[in-house]
Amino acid sequence: MEEERLLEESEKLSELIKRVREAQKEYSTYSQEQVDAIFRAAAIAANKARIPLAKEAVEETGMGILEDKVIKNHFAAEYIYNAYKDAKTCGVIEEDESSGYEVIAEPIGVLAGIVPTTNPTATAIFKSLLALKTRNAIIFSPHPRAKKCTIDAAKTVLEAAVKAGAPENIIAWIEEPSIQLSSQLMKSCDCILATGGPGMVSSAYSSGKPAIGVGAGNAPVIIDATADVRLAVNSVIHSKTFDNGMICASEQSVIALKDVYDKVKKEFAVRGGYFLNRDELNKIRSTILINGSTNAKVVGKRPFEIAKMAGFEVPNETKLLIGEVEKCDLSEALAHEKLCPVLAMYKAEDFSTALDMAETLVKEGGYGHTADLYASETLSKDHIREFSLRMKACRLLINTPSSFGGIGDLYNFRIKPSLTLGCGSWGGNSVSENVGIKHLLNFKTVAKRRQNMLWFKVPSKIYFKPGCLEEALKEIKTVYNCKRVLVVTDKFLYESGFSKRVTSVLEAEGIQTEVFSDVQSDPSLACAKEGANVCKFFEPDCIVALGGGSPMDAAKIMWLIYEHPEVDFSDLAMDFMDIRKRIVAFPQLGQKAKLVCIPTTAGTGSEVTPFAVITGDDGTKYPITDYELLPNMAIVDSDLMRDIPKGLTRASGIDALTHCVEAYVSMYATPFSDALALEGIKEIFTYLPRAYKNLGNDLEAREHMAHAATIAGMAFANAFLGIDHSCGHKLGAYHHLPHGVCVSLMLDEVIRFNAAKVPAKMGTFSQYEYPKAVEKYVQIASLLGVKGKSDEESIENLISKIDELKQSIDLPLSIKDAGVKEEDFLASLDEMSEAAFNDQCTGTNPRYPLISEIKELYLKAYYGKKN
Repeated sequence: MEEERLLEESEKLSELIKRVREAQKEYSTYSQEQVDAIFRAAAIAANKARIPLAKEAVEETGMGILEDKVIKNHFAAEYIYNAYKDAKTCGVIEEDESSGYEVIAEPIGVLAGIVPTTNPTATAIFKSLLALKTRNAIIFSPHPRAKKCTIDAAKTVLEAAVKAGAPENIIAWIEEPSIQLSSQLMKSCDCILATGGPGMVSSAYSSGKPAIGVGAGNAPVIIDATADVRLAVNSVIHSKTFDNGMICASEQSVIALKDVYDKVKKEFAVRGGYFLNRDELNKIRSTILINGSTNAKVVGKRPFEIAKMAGFEVPNETKLLIGEVEKCDLSEALAHEKLCPVLAMYKAEDFSTALDMAETLVKEGGYGHTADLYASETLSKDHIREFSLRMKACRLLINTPSSFGGIGDLYNFRIKPSLTLGCGSWGGNSVSENVGIKHLLNFKTVAKRRQNMLWFKVPSKIYFKPGCLEEALKEIKTVYNCKRVLVVTDKFLYESGFSKRVTSVLEAEGIQTEVFSDVQSDPSLACAKEGANVCKFFEPDCIVALGGGSPMDAAKIMWLIYEHPEVDFSDLAMDFMDIRKRIVAFPQLGQKAKLVCIPTTAGTGSEVTPFAVITGDDGTKYPITDYELLPNMAIVDSDLMRDIPKGLTRASGIDALTHCVEAYVSMYATPFSDALALEGIKEIFTYLPRAYKNLGNDLEAREHMAHAATIAGMAFANAFLGIDHSCGHKLGAYHHLPHGVCVSLMLDEVIRFNAAKVPAKMGTFSQYEYPKAVEKYVQIASLLGVKGKSDEESIENLISKIDELKQSIDLPLSIKDAGVKEEDFLASLDEMSEAAFNDQCTGTNPRYPLISEIKELYLKAYYGKKN
C-alpha cells in the first residue's frame, strides 16, 4: 500500500510538472509589457496579504515574531518589485548596432523553489516574483512544518498573476511535501532555487541540475576601539532580535576590543541583554546544540522561552542571551550559527587578534556568508581595509545591522534586495552575491561580424626633395621651440664630418647641440642605455637621428628610456596579437623631447615607422613596435644619400621592396597602405637598378629611391609585415647576413607559400574575410607588366621578375649562395624556425604558418628549390 501511495504521488507530481512546463512555454512568448504588468499585479497582491500571511507563518511554525514577519513579507514584495520593475528581461536587452552586438534574455524554464521553515512566506513571495519577472515557472517544495502558509503565499501571487494575464499553472506547489517528492522535483526541473538547511542545499547541488543554493551564516561582528559603541550595540540588538534571529545574515558573535569591551558590555546590559553566568552558560550550550547541530526547538524562540528550556529564568523582557566565551572553533557551542536571540561575546587584545577570531568563526560555520565591523570610517580606514581584505565573506558590512544589511537595499542601496544570499565557492555555492533576476536568465549573445577600426599614422611632418635639410631643420626651433638637441649617429658619419651638416644649421639657429656617435650596426640595448645616460645629463628637448636604420632605431629606444627610465624593456618587447590590446601599454612619449629622423640610406623607412629593432643583452634581436615610437618629423633629403656604397644600396633597396610587397598582402592592409605599397613597388623596380649601377652619378634615381623607401615605410607602418621579415630577422641574427639580403633570400618562397588558394591556415583578423594573397600578388604582377595564363603562372612570372631585379643588383638567389655553410644552417634550423614563428611580424601574415612549414621555407630558400 505504501509503495502504491508513493507511486501515485510521484505520478501526480509528474503530471503537475508537465502542466507547469506547458504554462512556462506559453509564458516565454510574453512581451516585456505583459510580464511587467503581471509582475506588478503579483507584487501588489503579496504586499496586501503581508499581515495575514505573517499570522499564518507564526501560527503554523510557532517560530518568530508576527510583526517582523510582516516586514519580511513587505520587503519581499515591495523592495523586489522596486529593484526590478524597470529591468529588461524579455528579448533583446542590450544592443549596439555599430558593433554588431546584442544580448537576448531567455528564461531558464521550470524552477524548483525550496522554501525553509524560517522564512516560509517571504521566501515564497520573493522567489515567485523573481520567476514571474524572468518568464520562468516555479514549483514550490515547502517545508513540511510550514506547508500551509507557504502554499497560501504562492497561491496569493499566482491568483494575482493569472488575473493579470499569466498562464494558470505558472506557479505551483507540492501539496504534501516529502523528501521523495522534493528529490523528484529537483531532478525534473531546469534549475533549483534552494533555501534551507545544509542537507537540503547539498541535495540540490547533487541533483544533477543547475542549483542556486546558499550556505550557512555565522556572521561575526567586530567592535573596534574607534566605534560608536551605542550605535554598534543598538544595531546588533535591532538585527539579532529581528524575527528572533532567524535571518541567516544575523549576528552570531560579537568581538569587542579590550579598550571598549566593558563599555560594550554595559551598553548591552542597559539595552536588554542578559549576560549568562557560568552555570547558565553551560545549560544554554547543551540546549541550543544537540549532537553538533542546532536544536530545532530553540529556532526563532524568545530568550525567555529558551532560558526556560535550559532550566533557568530570565526577565520576560530580555532581548538577548549573551555568553562570554573564549574559543572560536566549533568545540564552543556558542560559536555555531544560532537561529535564535543567543549571542557569543569575545574580548580581543587588539584589532589583529579580533580579525583572527572573526576569520575562525567565519571559516568554522559561515564561510562566504557575512561579516560585520563597527569602526570610525574616518579614523579607522586602515582597519576597514584590512577587514575587507582578510574576511572570506561575500557581504562585508560596516556599521550596519547585519540582518538588514545582508538582505540589501536598506542600509546600502547598491546591494540588490534578496532573501537568497550566495556565499560563493567558500560556502560551496555557485553565486557569491545576493540572488536576483540575472541568475534566473539565460543570455544569448548575437555577435555580427564587424571590421575593427583601422588607422593610418605617420609623422606629423615629412619633408622631402633634394636640399630640404636646412629649411626643415629650422622648424625644430620655429615650430617646436627646442633649445637643446642631441644628434644620434654612427662613428663614420661623425668622424667624416657628415653630422656637421645638421649641427651647424642648428647652432646657427642658437640651438645648443651634443652628438652621440657610438651607434653600431644592429644597435644594442646597452648602446641605447648609454645614449639615454647622455640625455639624462644633457637634457635635450629634441633628439635628431641621423643615418641608416641603426641610428634611428637606437634613437627611438634612447628616447623611450630617457623619458621613462622606469620601464622594463622585456615587458615592452613582449609580442602582441593586436597593437591596441597589448598586455603592457607603452608609456606616452614626447613629454621631454621631440624625435626627428633624417635617413641617409634608402631602405628601412624607420624615419616614418613605429618600429625599432634592438639587440637585447642576451643577443636576441627584438622588433619593438608601438605608435608612441613614431617620430614627430622626418626629413628625407636625397642629397644625403649620394655616397651610399653599392652593397648598402642593394640591401636597403631590396628591403624597401619587401616592405611594400608584405604590406600589400598583409591582413592589416587598407586602401591607404595599398596605394603607397604599389607606388613604392613601381618606383623600386624602375630606379633601384639605376641607383645601384650609377650610384651618386644618377641623382634622379637616388631621389626616387629615397622617396620609395619612405613611402614603403609609411605603408608597412600601418599595414605591418609578414613572415618574410620574421624569417629574415632570425636568419640575420643566426648567420650574420645583412637584413636586406636576408629578406631578399626568403621572398620567393614566402610568396609561393602565401599564394596557396587553399592555405592550411588563414590569418585571423576581422577585416580579412578570405585568402587574398593570390589576387594581390597578381595585381603586383600586372602593375609590373607581368602576365600569365593563370594566377599561378602570373605569380611564378612575378617571382622571376623579382629574381631578375635581384640579379641586376648582384644579390644571391639562395642562402647557400650567400655563403652560409650547410652544416651551420642545418644545426640552427629547428631553433631558427621556432624563433621565426614567434617573431612579431608573423601575426599579420595572410597565411598563418606552422613551425614545420617555416622550416620547409628555410630549406627551400637555402637550396633555391621551388615547390
